[in-house]
Amino acid sequence: MAQQYRITLLPGDGIGPEIMAVSVDVLKVVGQQLNLEFDFQSALIGGAAIDATGEPLPQETLETCRNSDAVLLAAIGGYKWDTLPRHLRPETGLLGLRSGLELFANLRPAKILPQLVDASSLKREVVEGIDIMVVRELTGGVYFGQPKGIFATESGEKRGVNTMAYTESEIDRIAKVGFETAQKRGKKLCSVDKANVLDVSQLWRDRVTQLSAEYSDVELSHMYVDNAAMQLVRWPKQFDTILTSNLFGDILSDAAAMLTGSIGMLPSASLGASGPGVYEPVHGSAPDIAGQDKANPIAQVLSAAMMLRYGLNQPEAGDRIEQAVMQVLDQGYRTGDIMSEGNTLVGCRAMGDALIQALEKAQ
Repeated sequence: MAQQYRITLLPGDGIGPEIMAVSVDVLKVVGQQLNLEFDFQSALIGGAAIDATGEPLPQETLETCRNSDAVLLAAIGGYKWDTLPRHLRPETGLLGLRSGLELFANLRPAKILPQLVDASSLKREVVEGIDIMVVRELTGGVYFGQPKGIFATESGEKRGVNTMAYTESEIDRIAKVGFETAQKRGKKLCSVDKANVLDVSQLWRDRVTQLSAEYSDVELSHMYVDNAAMQLVRWPKQFDTILTSNLFGDILSDAAAMLTGSIGMLPSASLGASGPGVYEPVHGSAPDIAGQDKANPIAQVLSAAMMLRYGLNQPEAGDRIEQAVMQVLDQGYRTGDIMSEGNTLVGCRAMGDALIQALEKAQ
């Protein structure tokens, strides 16, 4: 009897529907091979939801996600909605989804594939062998802290306010994810903060240091965020697992992503203590190439592999997808963002076809 899973698909905006279609086809093939049955349900989020319902995260979408085994998200946003009030923008829907599903831990790998070493903007000797995991706190910090907003002062001048705040329990739970992730990797954890300036970062450093006593097999180090940004460019191979807060993690994970040659290659997982996780590529919606069959679907496909591994406990299925990606790259197929001399330029759909062929040949 097939193992059944209910998957909510959130194609979103821009290139989202194109790369999602490829991922669904790939999942169907690997599901048939391993006797896994996926019940796919599509729901609205971001700009598509705004156009259809007037809000970026309809309650129906959130309930559908809550009743799923996992959520696969593509991309949200675009120029069309940039001038809307903050509470109506697509990004607000994404924050609401994370908060509504209580997803406090974001895992963002930055691993350079050997076929793409020369696609990086940095020298081969700097990036070759990079394998970094950024563990980012996702539901606290400056993005969610109160008070926040734009207020009028007594003089009538406007003043913008955002509050960076963390409780001990919020720090402890993400730090545990960081230590446990490091245990499964190279047993090195670098906690990034700004404790020399920010009181909230001092509390962060104190709690992480105290918790480290429970993980004696993990080597803990601390680094200020400005130095961490510099070191990611200077010598990224010094890092194994990076633990950091919401804002700093948002910035550093994107910087780490670009070390690998293309942000279009990297997946992510957002996890909570229980319930479904959300799996999504780290790139944006790329509205400038939407509908032109130019998008790179690999990050979305690898997000599906992370979903299988972390969300559904089907590591063999995740391995098969990752191996198919490696085979297709070995064959020289490239979308425009990772194209180099001597390779074959393909579109989004053709890349998906190549991945399916690799999966079927491996069977």
